Amino acid sequence: MNRANTLRERVERDEPVFGASVATFSPAVVEAFGAIGLDFVWLDFEHSGPSPYDSTVFEDLSRAADVADIELFVRLPSGEPSLIRKVLDAGVRNLLIPRVETAAEVREAVAATRFSINGEPGDRGIGVGRSSTWGDDFDDHAAREDAETFLGVMIENETAIENIEAILDVPELGFAFIGPADLSVSVGRPMEKDHPDVTTLIDRAEAAVRESNVALAGIHNEPDAVADAIDNGYRILRVGGDISDASTTIGNRLDAIDDRRA
Repeated sequence: MNRANTLRERVERDEPVFGASVATFSPAVVEAFGAIGLDFVWLDFEHSGPSPYDSTVFEDLSRAADVADIELFVRLPSGEPSLIRKVLDAGVRNLLIPRVETAAEVREAVAATRFSINGEPGDRGIGVGRSSTWGDDFDDHAAREDAETFLGVMIENETAIENIEAILDVPELGFAFIGPADLSVSVGRPMEKDHPDVTTLIDRAEAAVRESNVALAGIHNEPDAVADAIDNGYRILRVGGDISDASTTIGNRLDAIDDRRA
């Protein structure tokens, strides 16, 4: 089992990492994305997919990730501590908590990922799951998991922006993912991501993250936009997805041969 979290290691070296969403939740696609050189696969359990309480789902996905040397990047439906602990025990190390609004919520989520925080007890317990090889590898288990687990939060509403500095000050928070689409909803401008009311919030969030010890994360698909984002401080970038990119690529091919189709 791969113990080193290469995504966390690279981000902490201030290197950019790149991933794509796997909306099919297919281990085969996870393995294929690793084979082409991506650093992580985004799995969104907030909006779709199987139950995040089913450990076997994560076990199969993490096996595929280990084979292809790629990291799972799991967006949970909430920061519920019992859910965080269960997913970590199944072998996931990179978690994204959506819809946070306060530092207190972030502290609770962080505590659930940690056996120890700054020398004080955390809120994670010892479990017999894939992360411990089902109880066969408890030597240094707590210290190893604390060193490899990487937790981030979504910044996606006005309240989170108002509390952004306090959120970013929470110890052991690893990254903040800016969500323009939901920020646009929060100000009554659904999907108007270029509206000044939305861009003002994005600019404030980006500036705050750049001034912190937390990595900046976001979605940027076009190569020029990806390059600009890296120059703007982004270190975790989602650059595509299985279904969306397959639809675009095959759709463009069909358009190109439209005169040959019946």
